[in-house]
Amino acid sequence: MMSSSPNPAKKPKLEIITTNPNWLELPKDLTSNILKRLGAVEILTNARNVCPYWWNICKDPFMWREIQMGTFHLYFQYANADAPDLDYLVKLCQYAVDLSSGHLEKIDIYRFGSDHLLQYIADRASNLRHIQLASCMRVSDEGWCEAAKKFPLLEEIDISHGFQTKISLEVIGQNCPLLKSLVYNGMSYGGRSKCDEAFIIAKTMPGLRHLDIHKNPLTDDGLLAILDGCPLLESLNIAGCYNLDFDGSLWERLHNHIKDLHLREYYPGPYYHSFEPVCVYADSSGISYYEIVEKFVDPEFKDEDSDA
Repeated sequence: MMSSSPNPAKKPKLEIITTNPNWLELPKDLTSNILKRLGAVEILTNARNVCPYWWNICKDPFMWREIQMGTFHLYFQYANADAPDLDYLVKLCQYAVDLSSGHLEKIDIYRFGSDHLLQYIADRASNLRHIQLASCMRVSDEGWCEAAKKFPLLEEIDISHGFQTKISLEVIGQNCPLLKSLVYNGMSYGGRSKCDEAFIIAKTMPGLRHLDIHKNPLTDDGLLAILDGCPLLESLNIAGCYNLDFDGSLWERLHNHIKDLHLREYYPGPYYHSFEPVCVYADSSGISYYEIVEKFVDPEFKDEDSDA
């Protein structure tokens, strides 16, 4: 008679926990970090209304050291043809500035900026370090002449695709001595002398590290002035500056002085337009001389003889 083997030990059943996490138990710093990623409009219109705990976090001035309202999608969400409501964006921006209680350091605005809003920010954000007013057609030279005096700590300015002129540049340079980064491009060419803006930058902004003036009408003289007047410059975008000839030693100076140099202009479609440096010859001292060659390049094309 065969003895039966002992029953194997029964394995304990695993208990599956299906309860949802309690977001209210997260540390305040972590919750604040998560909410900041939503952007100013989403916080003010939705997130802060979820519960009293989030409402109190969203009232903390340090939540508003950065105000992000500089996206294309946000603007067209409120500026559609059926019900344009840019005033609502302006009011939300003003409310966010008020919540910062003077702690605002960075603000990005796309299209809905105006002289009135710029002055509102200037009166309440003397600690501002970074401002972007991209495509803000309602911001004028007069607006900057009033506001720049109240931004002594500004380090980064983006006023691309607006109607500001050399007047704004000069008042910014005179009143913002800590300026390290300037984006000033896409402006109307009407009434612009070729190098006026370049000479102002060279004269009033010696601390610049980054400069984007693509599509500016400056010539070699203006670019040389910038290189002389801004010795700390590391990044330079001069794509689409078609008056540049790069004569003499200019290309050599750019090559030796600028770590991040943008010369190429991109266009939609299968081709892009570019200016590329091509070595012409090297003299007895070993210094190479370059020409800037204009090309149309098909990015889909691959040279069969190339290693790439």
